[in-house]
Amino acid sequence: MYEEITEKARSIVADVLEQSRLKSEDIFLVGCSTSTVFGEAYGSSSNMDIARALFEGIYPELKKRGIYLAVQCCEHLNRAIIIPEKAAEKLRLDIVNVVPWPKAGGSFATVAYENLERPVAVEHIRADAGMDIGGVLIGMHLREVAVPLNLKDNMIGKSHITAARTRPKFIGGERAHYSDDLK
Repeated sequence: MYEEITEKARSIVADVLEQSRLKSEDIFLVGCSTSTVFGEAYGSSSNMDIARALFEGIYPELKKRGIYLAVQCCEHLNRAIIIPEKAAEKLRLDIVNVVPWPKAGGSFATVAYENLERPVAVEHIRADAGMDIGGVLIGMHLREVAVPLNLKDNMIGKSHITAARTRPKFIGGERAHYSDDLK
């Protein structure tokens, strides 16, 4: 079962990355409810084994491309973000003092904290793309213009997956010309 979750997560992340055109050092955000993967209500059945299986599918795909993983905690930590310290420094983000655990932050954030290089927590981020496992609402941490992606596969276990990339705003109206590279 866990191998299937890992492979599904890897496949979906690869699909999102293919559609998102992310570059090295861009930020990829994941919001995750392991409870929903099991078909349970949010926060009711936090599962570290599912979190590890998901992480093993997601993180290597990002790491080999040099993309930073950002993980959104649950509402008990006010949707704080776990990221590598290097990313927080690069983005000049204020670090806050909290360590997630399964019942406050969530299992996936806990696994990220245990496995990222020098993890830290921040309160806000503007990610370049992301995926939402179980409908935990990652939009507050994406850049302003989020573009929903049509995934080839949008389920892991019993959890629905949504994903988005971001793009710069179009400004200037009908006389303006736009770069196809930024759409």
